[in-house]
Amino acid sequence: MPDEFTRIATHLAPLAGPEGLGLLDDAAILKPQAGRELVLTVDQMLEGIHFLPNDPPDLIARKLLRRNLSDLAAMAATPAGYLLTTALPPNTPESWLEQFAQGLAQDQEEYAIKLFGGDSSSSQTHISLTATFIGHVAPGQALRRNGARPGDLIYVTGTIGDAALGLRARKGELLDPTGYLTQRSLLPSPRINLPLAGIASAAIDVSDGLLQDILHICKASGLAATIQAAQIPTFPEAAAFGETYQEARLTDGDDYELVLAIQPENQTALHAACGDVPVHQIGVFHPGPPTVTVLDISGAPITFSKQGWRHF
Repeated sequence: MPDEFTRIATHLAPLAGPEGLGLLDDAAILKPQAGRELVLTVDQMLEGIHFLPNDPPDLIARKLLRRNLSDLAAMAATPAGYLLTTALPPNTPESWLEQFAQGLAQDQEEYAIKLFGGDSSSSQTHISLTATFIGHVAPGQALRRNGARPGDLIYVTGTIGDAALGLRARKGELLDPTGYLTQRSLLPSPRINLPLAGIASAAIDVSDGLLQDILHICKASGLAATIQAAQIPTFPEAAAFGETYQEARLTDGDDYELVLAIQPENQTALHAACGDVPVHQIGVFHPGPPTVTVLDISGAPITFSKQGWRHF
């Protein structure tokens, strides 16, 4: 089996941008764009927690990148590149790393990003992956969680809960005849490069679950939120499941859609900025202690056993 340095030279060095110096040095050299602020984010994926052992390596790579891209999208930042760390068990076949690198290359081209550097190591039993992304934004234009104001409308992009159902389909717990849910679970679509600065008051991406991520905005902004369950957008065939998976759809996360706080007068601008990306109003922020209330079609509150994903 090739050693660490041969693997880096074979699979990862071809992906490096000039900032990465061919992955021959201990660090990269990045010159920030004039008049821009850097935005940094890091995310990890662990085998058995964030992906299944039999998931395709190229899709694991692309999801790793897209989870980070979604964080940049939530702050209205433009991505530049990333640092990558891998910890692979000794018995990881060369073909796994080759396919993983192919996935990286595919999304590097799609999102115009470059590999700046990173680190590689070994693990005892499971694969561990981490990507640190660097983006940039005009000074003072990054979206924050603490910018929501009373009366701001709550909008979401795309559809919510697809990934939660897709994971169940991948585990054989429900049928997914079209493969749509499975695909949404394996490969999210980060809403990158939407011109939301000056339109949204606050934003977050749906990673830990819709309710919990809205609650993050509530806590940061000192507000309460009320959302209408019937207004939360779902994929077209969701009606077949009824309310069986309602809690999973609203709390399991992994959708990587955006939650946006929008002043009512900015709704037209929001739709124009999002273009072909669908956006739906689902509720409103209002004064009150940081809580998220979900109402059914009759206006009665719905209770759930959890609000979102927690690692501890």
